[in-house]
Amino acid sequence: QLQLVESGGGLVQPGGSLRLSCAASGDTLDYYAIGWFRQAPGKGREGVLCISISGDSRNYLDSVKGRFTISRDNAKNTVYLQMNSLKPEDTAVYYCAADSSPPYWDGSAWAACKDDMEYWGEGTLVTVSS
Repeated sequence: QLQLVESGGGLVQPGGSLRLSCAASGDTLDYYAIGWFRQAPGKGREGVLCISISGDSRNYLDSVKGRFTISRDNAKNTVYLQMNSLKPEDTAVYYCAADSSPPYWDGSAWAACKDDMEYWGEGTLVTVSS
């Protein structure tokens, strides 16, 4: 059973940076697509970035383009979310999730991540405030 644990969240000032980590245990991440999702207070969960098994990344939010990047280190069984130029509206609980399903056509592109990923972490809180 794959288990995911996020870390790296915290309080940061606007314009600052954080790197979130998603460490896996119980299985190797080599065979999973990994997505980062977030849920802001009072709002629904939204997908942020996804990285496929082959390392291709896809951005789901225009608001984070050019600021957030996703990467994976299979040797460390860990996926990262680098967040730069943080804004107060980035405040949310950030979750990583994994799925071993093959990519599917979502109408515009092949998608490795989906809303109902197989495995989820507990989340890490990111607060952007001065």
